Amino acid sequence: MSAHEPQPDTLLDVIIVGAGLSGIGAAVRLKQQCPDKSFTILEARDAIGGTWDLFRYPGIRSDSDMYTLSYDFKPWTNDKAIADGPDIRAYINETADQYHVRDHIRLGHRVIKADWSSEQACWTLEVAHTDSAGNAQHSTLRGRFLYLCSGYYSYEEAYRPDFPQEESFKGRIVHPQFWPEDLDYRNQRVVVIGSGATAITLIPAMAKEAAHVTMLQRSPTYVVNRPLRDKMALTMQRFMPAGVAHSLTRWKHILLGIFYFRLAKRRPAMFKKRLIQMASDELGPDVDTRHFTPDYNPWDQRICVAPDGDLFKDIRQGRASVVTDHIERFTADGVQLKSGNTLPADLIVVATGLKLNMLGDIQVQVDGKAVNPADTMAYKGMMLSGVPNCAMAFGYVNSSWTLKADLTADYVCRLLRHMDANQLAVAIPERDPDVAEEPFLSFTSGYVQRASRVLPKQGDRVPWQVYQNYLQDRKVMRKSPIDDGVLRFYPVPDKAAHKAAAVGESA
Repeated sequence: MSAHEPQPDTLLDVIIVGAGLSGIGAAVRLKQQCPDKSFTILEARDAIGGTWDLFRYPGIRSDSDMYTLSYDFKPWTNDKAIADGPDIRAYINETADQYHVRDHIRLGHRVIKADWSSEQACWTLEVAHTDSAGNAQHSTLRGRFLYLCSGYYSYEEAYRPDFPQEESFKGRIVHPQFWPEDLDYRNQRVVVIGSGATAITLIPAMAKEAAHVTMLQRSPTYVVNRPLRDKMALTMQRFMPAGVAHSLTRWKHILLGIFYFRLAKRRPAMFKKRLIQMASDELGPDVDTRHFTPDYNPWDQRICVAPDGDLFKDIRQGRASVVTDHIERFTADGVQLKSGNTLPADLIVVATGLKLNMLGDIQVQVDGKAVNPADTMAYKGMMLSGVPNCAMAFGYVNSSWTLKADLTADYVCRLLRHMDANQLAVAIPERDPDVAEEPFLSFTSGYVQRASRVLPKQGDRVPWQVYQNYLQDRKVMRKSPIDDGVLRFYPVPDKAAHKAAAVGESA
């Protein structure tokens, strides 16, 4: 047993669920800002890294620049600005070792249930795991604060629609989330169904060895060419300390991202025209630009990235193609389209998206009453109304996930220090009935719309609303008072009073 592994009867200060990018970052923040706090990290899988360890499909990479997806406390020194999965996974592992959080991680520990007791002012978690002999076990763990860094989608299920007569297809059908290790697609005709970030990533990677790759989309997506390497960042790394170069590059990308997002929202027609023109310039005169002309405005859905224009290059040179159509049915040899055309295929990749969830699919109860996230409102995008001593890491949709996750980690530490200084045991966001409900995410993407029944609401004003702007949210999360009149606090429960009340009731 690790020196940091708690005994079953130990009451921990913080329990972190998830050892991915958010969970490791949260642990480092705790060690830096709350060094007296005891904590553990429960990870359901047998490795750390989260998304970047789970996904193993060809070309897996981030569509955010690594100077903002990385932590502000650990410089990104790899020469790629748009990094692939193995590099990101290595970075997370390096962070865990460098900041000595690996000993706090309990791998193969899946949280099934989390029960809050107001009387005891703590969470009791039911955890499934296996013992050294491989036998299934269930144990309990108690903690004063629950910090959910388990992401926003199911690891066990993906969004996988059924297609008419797909059983008739003679080839193989795979979903990127569950990529088979033995899959050999060399010299095969591949059809990738979908046009999101996964499809945009897969196609250039597969085109290197496949006979041909076709992206079959129902509707187009905005795709932009971004440099694989940031020349300014690499130059600064040569002449400046790593931390200084990282900070300057990080702020450059933050400010540029905010500028372009604001421009897209204020001048959508102009911005859309520019994006389409950029795609047209990349594709050349022989490719129909309508395949890259969405019917929605930029940033109504996430904009996809083609590092060094790899997707455009493959299309231009004939290794890949794009078809915009609807599926009529699968055939033995490929896909029959509603237009009457057919797409021959030896392999079909169903890149149809994720299944969003909340709270890591944990059954959460407060004093015996089940919590339905959809019935709650999110406080600062990180706590749920009526749920005590619980935070969740949820990143930006228009920028790097880590920017918002890091603000959340910093706020949790501020909150814990405030509670200690004032001898407080419980913090609960209490919902204001005068605050109007708004969708938690404003995106029109299919995976967001499908999840509307499980996502919490946000409000029409701060602190129930996230700006989706790092500068504004940074001010709110780091400078606004903890005791703001919305977050309610309660002292340590008086055990003697509870005992006396219990005796009086029994009498």
